[in-house]
Amino acid sequence: MLSDRIEGKWIDAFCGLFERCAVRPGDTAAVLSETQSRALNVHLAELALLRLGARPFHIVLPTRANPHPVPVRSTGASEAIGGLAPVVGALGAAGFVVDCTLEGLMHAKETPAILKAGARIQVISNEHPEALERMAPDDALAARVRQAARMLRGAQTMTVESPAGTRLSIDMRGASTVGVWGWTDKPGTLAHWPGGIVVSFPARGTVNGTLVLDRGDANLTFKRYLESPVRLTIEDDYVTRLDGEGVDAALMRASLDAWGDREAYAVSHVGFGMNHAARYEALTMYDKRDTNGTELRAVAGNFLFSTGANEFAGRFTSGHFDIPVMGTTITLDGTVAVQDGVLQPIFG
Repeated sequence: MLSDRIEGKWIDAFCGLFERCAVRPGDTAAVLSETQSRALNVHLAELALLRLGARPFHIVLPTRANPHPVPVRSTGASEAIGGLAPVVGALGAAGFVVDCTLEGLMHAKETPAILKAGARIQVISNEHPEALERMAPDDALAARVRQAARMLRGAQTMTVESPAGTRLSIDMRGASTVGVWGWTDKPGTLAHWPGGIVVSFPARGTVNGTLVLDRGDANLTFKRYLESPVRLTIEDDYVTRLDGEGVDAALMRASLDAWGDREAYAVSHVGFGMNHAARYEALTMYDKRDTNGTELRAVAGNFLFSTGANEFAGRFTSGHFDIPVMGTTITLDGTVAVQDGVLQPIFG
């Protein structure tokens, strides 16, 4: 286990991030956290903001009781604010928000109102700063992600295939695409650190086929590499069959069934990782409390598949799986973006 001691190099890393977020001397900045947040990251955010001459203030919320039948992990939909209007108002007025909540505000119910008020939200993923330091913001990565996002927004179809048996087809018309390179400097926008992913939220009824999760792929909700194949049959966005003989299939079935919610079986987003600094083997290097799995999401050349909420298709649920699938070939309108798990050099 890594030591939760403040290190000067980690303050430097946070400063580098906030400088790219256009934080200037005299700017107000809200540091949002909850009582179960990683205190080390909260402190580093404060110290970095002070070093840059900003005027930070803290909003700390009690971590809410879990109302769900299973543990909630890696959803990107923090419930910490709980609809408290004074908190939403303060965050919207802050200008810059550093989000240190456990799950993050990416898909939180209050986020649209905060962004509409003109704030920009920088999510600090619930990782140990040792991992954040390794994946410092990178201009070349930002350029690649922007190019990939443009390509996905213009695509009509995405196909995903693999030697393990994946044959997946996504109609990209009407999809909403987001590129995340790790920082945000524009009002009304949100980014998370680490970055390096491009994902699309498909329109309703557009995802069909078979997705085979093979040995070595990762289920980031469980923070484990798969030890046996799991075969997902997907019809009009929904997982209609989940086949597999090993413990991985059993764990996924148990978790999905526990929600008692059909939307937990739906496709949330599809995309791929683009960060060459992100390491596939990183889950083996950290205790589970020291990682949120964001690094695996960003590994260059993965197919990032997710089940759960897709607000763009009108689907909402707290059930969520993020699964980086390795070794696939991803094709966009006939152009190969990823070949056998290798990101192709077409994005600059």
